Amino acid sequence: MQIFEVIELKEFPFMETREIVEGTTVRDILKNGCINRVFLLVDHDTKRILIYNCPQSSIKKQIYGGILAGKFRQQLKGFYRVYPLNMYSTTDKEFQEIIDKPLGPGRTKPIEKEDFSKPTPDRFIVNVSTQNPNMKKAIEYISQLPKQENLVRRFMIIGGQIFTDEEITETFLKEERHIIKPIKLGRLNNGFTFFKDHNYATRLIIKDRKIQGIELYVDKDDQSPPLELQIPIIYEEKFNKPGSIKTLINAFQIPDKMPEETEVQKEKDILSKDDFTNQP
Repeated sequence: MQIFEVIELKEFPFMETREIVEGTTVRDILKNGCINRVFLLVDHDTKRILIYNCPQSSIKKQIYGGILAGKFRQQLKGFYRVYPLNMYSTTDKEFQEIIDKPLGPGRTKPIEKEDFSKPTPDRFIVNVSTQNPNMKKAIEYISQLPKQENLVRRFMIIGGQIFTDEEITETFLKEERHIIKPIKLGRLNNGFTFFKDHNYATRLIIKDRKIQGIELYVDKDDQSPPLELQIPIIYEEKFNKPGSIKTLINAFQIPDKMPEETEVQKEKDILSKDDFTNQP
């Protein structure tokens, strides 16, 4: 296993890598200052290039990590695949097996600024269009990702819809359990939005080079006043209303006898009277 760190530069190409040779295993590197760094792990046993973003790494450095992982793949003739190591929880067996792998020499060479060709001016206008992800599939994919330690998700944005987490009770016969489930608040209005009402930690979820969703987290021990949604949304009316299960059962029961003719006529008279009263 070889491990490289993403290094930011002040001039073009603004990025390069540095191979880390200190330490015996990947765990030794991650436990010694994985705060705002981005690492690229080249696993020669499984022919994978794993990107690991430390919890406080900047979005810019994470983007650089993806570009440099692609450069490594070119260097290795395309036989290696790129995978995000952050898709695993730190307690997962797969994650633990990866970080316990020993470090050693390999044929991967660091990507340096000389490996980038000089940029040329754009000669064509490229029409780039984005498409909203499938809502159900995006929620399922995001739900599989590991939860963030010491953070609580307050909002999640998928396409033009915004969600918040709500605790609901599910009943299975005599058993009740409480689960946290994303509840749709409404759809976003046109325009732009600044999230300035809180110190959010933002998680951007990408799959197949498409943005699946954006999550906004706050610190678990945050003591500030309750959050209020500061963005314009269009609330969607809910047509279902809570009711009694007894009323629902009675609605499906067949009466023992039909109501008397006089009672039916009285009801018709009342209905016709109401219609006359409501006329303009």
